[in-house]
Amino acid sequence: MKLRLMLATTLVAVAGLLALASAASAWAPAATAPIHPGVQTDTQGAQCTANFIFSDGGNTYIGQAAHCSGTGGSTETNGCDSGSLPVGTQVNVDGASRPGTMVYNSWLTMQAAGETDADTCQYNDLALVKLDPADVANVNPSVPYWGGPTGLGGATAQLDDILSYGNSSLRFGVTVLSPKKGKSLGTDSGGWNHSVYTITPGIPGDSGSGFLNASGQAFGVLSTVAIAPLPASNGVGDLAHELAYLHSHTSFGGVQLVNGTEAFNGTKLPVGG
Repeated sequence: MKLRLMLATTLVAVAGLLALASAASAWAPAATAPIHPGVQTDTQGAQCTANFIFSDGGNTYIGQAAHCSGTGGSTETNGCDSGSLPVGTQVNVDGASRPGTMVYNSWLTMQAAGETDADTCQYNDLALVKLDPADVANVNPSVPYWGGPTGLGGATAQLDDILSYGNSSLRFGVTVLSPKKGKSLGTDSGGWNHSVYTITPGIPGDSGSGFLNASGQAFGVLSTVAIAPLPASNGVGDLAHELAYLHSHTSFGGVQLVNGTEAFNGTKLPVGG
């Protein structure tokens, strides 16, 4: 009986390693892949940072914030009444040979659905950019520096460790300042928002960048820079809520977060924040 149990345990472990190897082989090597979370995106002159890679099994998408295609001013952050470029807009993705296409925008989806919930309107801030098939072979889903994501996260508690990777053009290519580490102030607004502090806060151009919890799970998308009541903090939209909204209001029900091929290491100390 003991031998059978040991064999069964070994087989499960081997199966898990084979699954990881198979998942890794489906993507370009992380060390050389030009398209990955954290690359810059440009939507008709608006520069943002991509958050994570998503897939429905047939198409590959890279995420950015919905407000990256906004047509109003920087204070227009309510997705239920703020203007946006239309679905179908081309988006330049750093590392890609051809523009991607914005195929989902939470702002436009909420407006079409007549959404009225104040928290949803304020913090549902996700767009998906479908990558050209010619570029899919050059994608790796791992977050630079940190590795992961290891899955989809949820609510964060006060003083939970959080990590991110911003890539604003205002840093002039100094990527040593891109990895960020900080603390959550907890989840609020009906679960839609996480207020966070990092040693150096997110700045314009970091918008849309992804956030990981201490386990490497993807929990959020950088949405706002707060002036009050928490100066220099950032508002991070809850990714699980955003994906649930996408699944329930569109035909993209099969779209899921893709885990990284690189092991998560949240113990590193970033130089810049």
